Formats: sequence, C-alpha cells, structure tokens
Amino acid sequence: MATREIGKNTASGWPALWLAIVGAVALIALAFPAFLSGMVFFIVVWALVVVFWAIMIGGFYTLQPNQAAVLVLFGRYSGTDRTSGFRWANPFLTKIKLSQRARNLNMQTIKVNDQRGNPVEIAAVVVWRVEDTAQATFDVENFDQFVSVQSEAALRHLASAYPYDTTEEHVLSLRGSMDEVSVALQKELQDRVSKAGVVIEDARLSHLAYSAEIAGAMLQRQQAEAIVAARTRIVDGAVGIVEMALQKLQQHELVKLDDERKAAMVNNLLVVLCGDKTAHPVIHAGSLYN
Repeated sequence: MATREIGKNTASGWPALWLAIVGAVALIALAFPAFLSGMVFFIVVWALVVVFWAIMIGGFYTLQPNQAAVLVLFGRYSGTDRTSGFRWANPFLTKIKLSQRARNLNMQTIKVNDQRGNPVEIAAVVVWRVEDTAQATFDVENFDQFVSVQSEAALRHLASAYPYDTTEEHVLSLRGSMDEVSVALQKELQDRVSKAGVVIEDARLSHLAYSAEIAGAMLQRQQAEAIVAARTRIVDGAVGIVEMALQKLQQHELVKLDDERKAAMVNNLLVVLCGDKTAHPVIHAGSLYN
C-alpha cells in the first residue's frame, strides 16, 4: 500500500530558543544553592531538570528552501514539514531531511537493439525531483538508485520500440523524431517512478549512434536509401514534366507526333531530366521524320 504525504505544522525555533536560554540561565543560577545545600533531593531534581533541558534542545533543526523534513515518531510516520527556516519539534521525532530541488541524471551510454534489431548506442538526460516525500522515504529502499535503474530500463524499452532511422513518412524513428521520442520517454519514466513519489520534469536523448561494429555498413545503407528516395522523387517529377510537355504540344497543336515519335521524345526527356550529369543536346537541323 502506497504511503501518502501528510503536512505537519511545527513551531518556530526562535521562541523556543529564547526559552532554552532562559532555562539555561535559571539552571546555572540554581546550581550553586542546590549543591551548597547538600540535600540530595534538590541535587537530584536539579539534575533531572538539566536532562529535560538537554532533551528539549534536541528538537531544533533548520530547513532550507525546497527542503522538507520527514518526521517519524518511534517508527511511525507523523508528517512532513516543508516550512523553511529555524524550526522546533518534538525532540523524540526523527527528522529525515529530503531535498525537493530539481536533479539531473546524466545516464551512461548503453548498447541496445532498435526495433529492426540493429545495435545502437544511446544515452539520455533526465530532470527529476521528489514530489511526495513520504513515498520517497518509505515506499522504496533508495529513491536515487531506484530512479537510476528505472531510467535505464525505460530507455532500453524505448529504444527497442523505434527504428534508428527510416525513410518512410509518418513512421517515428529515434533519429528523426526526437521530440516525440522524448515525450514517450518522459511518460514511460513517470509511470515507472511514480511509486517513489518522483516527478519527471524532462527527459531527452543526449547520445544516439549506431554501434561501432555496424556503423560503416549502416552508413552505406543510409546513403543507398537516400539515393533511392531521391531518384524516386526525380523520376516522379520527370514523368510529370514529360506528361505536361506532351499535353501542351497537343493542346496548342504545335506538332503532330505518332506513337513512335512520342516514345522517342519521352525517352530523350527522361534521359535529360533523370540523368545525374549535365546533358549535351544535339540540335537537329533537318526534318523530324528524316
């Protein structure tokens, strides 16, 4: 069962400090009469008062901004004090101080397989802070280590859900969809660490690369895919241009072409438009049908 944080109001330490000073002065003033009287009763009472004063002094503590104190009384959770400054509470309370400031987790680079089974190197930076101090203290053994382990597990799972890169439209990839991948990583991390009372404020990939053993081969593959994609777009554009040229010629009746001449014209235009080198046309000065 998850533990929930309970707010705890404690006293300001300054009035209690003045009382402690007055008590100390009074104890010093009463010390001489008690010992000079030689009566055991007065000496014992004075000693008990000193012990009580020393115990009360143990109730003082300080809290900085964005720091909280989890108060535990003999093993039972009593509440959490978030008020910064000089404070005083029951001296028998155990005061466990927790920082609620934002923290950075710079993960080490790990090697995982992407959705296509390719080994990749990946790392992330996670910004997080403690939100529920009771959960962070009592529901997990060590919340710092818990966040670190769960972050690595979430990153491994995320990397296996996306390909490293893709040329397909509307397909998310680790390299091409950084923002979407970061949002997915933050959401999965939040689901994993919520039981520790932790809030994930941001999660971003800090390193992404193919593993060294396949980096060269995958670079050639990327280049080949890029060339194929570029050629496909060039051919689509060239076909459109040829189609438009034939339509314009027929529409304005500039020249009448039979099927054979149309095929020759289409062939020449496609060679010019799809070639990877500059074309050098030959000017035909005679008849088109000679």
